Amino acid sequence: RRAGFTLIELLVVIAIIAILIGLLLPAVQKVRAAAARTQCINNLKQLGVAIHNYDSTYKTLPALTSSNNAAAGRYGLYQGCILITLLPFIEQAPLFNAILTVPNNTWDGVVLANGQRARTTPIPTYMCPSDFTISNSWSGAQVGGWMAASYGANLQLFGTVRVGGNCDGPQFKIANIPDGSSNVIAFGETYSQVQTNSGGNLWTYPGIDWTWQWTPVIANSRTWGAGIVNVPPQFTPTLAAANKQASQSAHDGNVQVVMGDGSCRGVSSGVSTQTWAFALLPADGNPLPSDWD
Repeated sequence: RRAGFTLIELLVVIAIIAILIGLLLPAVQKVRAAAARTQCINNLKQLGVAIHNYDSTYKTLPALTSSNNAAAGRYGLYQGCILITLLPFIEQAPLFNAILTVPNNTWDGVVLANGQRARTTPIPTYMCPSDFTISNSWSGAQVGGWMAASYGANLQLFGTVRVGGNCDGPQFKIANIPDGSSNVIAFGETYSQVQTNSGGNLWTYPGIDWTWQWTPVIANSRTWGAGIVNVPPQFTPTLAAANKQASQSAHDGNVQVVMGDGSCRGVSSGVSTQTWAFALLPADGNPLPSDWD
């Protein structure tokens, strides 16, 4: 009568289990990646809806950066970037109202009920779950300092007009974007930390006048000139290669964006630099070529 497995039989069973695990792990990783991509798209969709609700309320697009300067009053008399402005439209009105009690220091001027300040308060909608440069909601280079953002606003849509003070305002409303709202990028993915042109993206950052390195923005022609729209997106770059001049994504094969009409899409790595530039510019008059589809 046999007392148990022989050593050879045990090794065969272990080998079979190892093979099954090896087959299962890639499938699990794909499921996790798909879930993270879906969450990222959902975040961008919320930003798209927020832009439209803001435009419906105030009859203008939000400014890339608001200012507590009287000339910029129609965009809000406070200092803060667009991700602060959109707080009431992503179900964060109490936080928005609290930090606006100190309008010249929306990021750090108020101690909130939970003992935190705005810059140390995480906003899940502003963070992509695949952004590996985020460390427990902080931008990797800002742990203990400022909370991360994984999405940058297109300066060409929200910030081409110097309105007054530190305000970078929009030239158009949604209804009169010359190329049509469906043909211009509103927000694109970014890493929360980059090493080339060191910096990143922080959701409470006050704007380019403080420093461009940490403002959540893409296509920043104020810093790099008109040619910045010809900088193509980066697809899963390493942290060392991630460049503040570009949009970058941690998703394999594409960069997620939300368009001016609120629709979301993944821009594939096959997109040309010219097509990317056409999609960033709201009034260049060029239709998006076939490599955009």
